[in-house]
Amino acid sequence: MKLTPLLCAILPGIAMGSMATAQPAEAPSPAPAPVTLRLTAPEAHQGAASDGRFIYAIDNDRIGKYRIATGERVAQWQGERRLFPHMNSCTVVGRELVCAASNYPVVPQTSAVEFFDTGTLRHLRTVSLGFGPGSLTALDRHDNAWWAVFANYAGKGGEPGRDTRYTLLVRMDDQFRQVAAWTFPPEILARFTPYSCSGASWSADGRLYVTGHDRPEMYELAVPEAGSTLELRRTVSIATPGQAIDWDPVQPDRLWSIDRARNAIIASRIAP
Repeated sequence: MKLTPLLCAILPGIAMGSMATAQPAEAPSPAPAPVTLRLTAPEAHQGAASDGRFIYAIDNDRIGKYRIATGERVAQWQGERRLFPHMNSCTVVGRELVCAASNYPVVPQTSAVEFFDTGTLRHLRTVSLGFGPGSLTALDRHDNAWWAVFANYAGKGGEPGRDTRYTLLVRMDDQFRQVAAWTFPPEILARFTPYSCSGASWSADGRLYVTGHDRPEMYELAVPEAGSTLELRRTVSIATPGQAIDWDPVQPDRLWSIDRARNAIIASRIAP
């Protein structure tokens, strides 16, 4: 068949269109875990922690205590910014709210553990860790030990010669002395960069979950049988963009996180 000039002009476009439609489409992101509760809290800027009845909203230098059943704020604490420049995450241990704190974004990086009374939010004491392998961003109690994340950054708050790859999970004894430490998997570090790990919490069934600073994702990690790099088990989509997290001690499938842009505490139901 003799092709007319018009067909000659049209056919390449048709061929290109056929090739374009033949390209595989990018797989859609999985739906985030369902949200079961939202509470408004002006302190919800760094993270949240729960004792089952109350939820504690964490900011750099202030904490708000809210009744889960009603959303009512029942206590508030405000610290001096000079002394509390950056509290990032907390967890409830007994009658104490235990918080990871640092001097971020100042360098050299220093860190401390701050203790508060859960009833009144009165500040009880400080354990100063001084210089460490990074900036303390997360702390949890599991298997009779403290589990701490020391974050490192590829930009603001990072120290020369150390970037996100130097982020470390450290198991500590009751005196906050290092017992063991692990690095994070490369595929998770790539998701963290240029920031780092912001949240870490052990679930009731003994699984470790961590979050970054800006992605709506949570990663289940496992301590390896050998070696020094944590193993990625699964990635869970969540409704909030990173920051510190905490598992509810009463409802094992309830995860607490924050939406800092909306000053909101979010409860999500996570499938096992």
